[in-house]
Amino acid sequence: MLFGSSGIRRKYDQILIDTALKVGSALAYRSSDIIIGMDTRTTSPLLSHLIVSGVLGSGGTARTAGVVPTPTVAYATRVSRAGCMITASHNPEEYNGLKLFNPDGSSFTQSQQTEMEELLKSRYWTDWQHQGTERVIDAITPHKNAILNTVQIEPDIPVVLDCGNGAGCTLSPSLLADAGIKAVCLNCNPSGHFARPSEPLEEHLGYVGEMVRRTHARCGVVHDGDADRMMAFDNKGRYIGGDHLLLLFARYMDAKRVVTTSDASMIIDDVAEVRRTPVGDTYVSEELLSWGDFGGEPSGAWIFPKVSLCPDGPHAAALFCEIASQWNIAEEIDAMPSYPIIRESMASPLARETVAALGATSPTDGIRIADEGGWYLIRASGTEPKIRITAEGKTLAKAKDMLAKGKERIRQGKTA
Repeated sequence: MLFGSSGIRRKYDQILIDTALKVGSALAYRSSDIIIGMDTRTTSPLLSHLIVSGVLGSGGTARTAGVVPTPTVAYATRVSRAGCMITASHNPEEYNGLKLFNPDGSSFTQSQQTEMEELLKSRYWTDWQHQGTERVIDAITPHKNAILNTVQIEPDIPVVLDCGNGAGCTLSPSLLADAGIKAVCLNCNPSGHFARPSEPLEEHLGYVGEMVRRTHARCGVVHDGDADRMMAFDNKGRYIGGDHLLLLFARYMDAKRVVTTSDASMIIDDVAEVRRTPVGDTYVSEELLSWGDFGGEPSGAWIFPKVSLCPDGPHAAALFCEIASQWNIAEEIDAMPSYPIIRESMASPLARETVAALGATSPTDGIRIADEGGWYLIRASGTEPKIRITAEGKTLAKAKDMLAKGKERIRQGKTA
């Protein structure tokens, strides 16, 4: 499969170049009117031109938004028939890729991706009399206004914002300024080279917490390369784990029905009815099509279905700042439960076959087994010959017990 769990993504090479032209042509044949945006990577303009060329050469309309966050493209797609974002999200600069969206902001579903795979096998070029049209659009303003209409933030609160030199630079600084926030901006130059690793993990962001403390900020917010993710720091300059962010958002919004992934902590079950999907924001988005008030996964993808079905880092940043203006974030996080989670991996040259034999429909999605006090997840790595095991328990002893059960199930090859 060319498509992974979040579109097409690979190191920049000839295959990606050729694929971009084919995707543009197939999109024009399938949808005729396409919104196109890109992140700040040095290879994004070329890939954008190729997508546009494919659309025009097949008689479609290409609405180009320039450098914008992924959720901005997803939001803009409501006035079109499909959207295409050139990005490799949180991957390093040498990667790039394509994400495809429906008019409701949701990513192409598995069936739609399969349809695209088939369309890419043909060409849909039209003659000189039926070439398509390119139109430059402002996608930032409508998205920004939609977010501002949903938040109410105490004016002049100090906040630290780190865009990581990614596409969030084109929206989040002005969004927070228009919301009345005094933001200290770090890495908000869309240079195409990331000053830090793009994935917003704690080990990449120690300086942000220090800046929060030095400036006496109410919080810190951080984006990845295309700003579909948002992670955060509390008013003490401490990094907030994704499970606690999920719980914080759900509590603040009083979300009764939450969609999250199979690896998310069970602390969310204490405040809402929960449906779990395989790991990947595409699966969360697809479930939210029919059920749920709010969705997200601990990696930092937060989805607000009343605005869009795409993970929206700028929206999450603005909402988190609203929470910080109303609540003492550090006190709220300290009051939350925290259950032990253990993650291990086992080398296995037949990882996919082994997990499939355990009953998993998709080996990389895996299987999740839960009881009253804990759960374990067994899944095949999508990139390495390994089986990954995650276990959580309300006590460390329970987490260790669930981990042992998962390992034993793998050894015995049980399917039930």
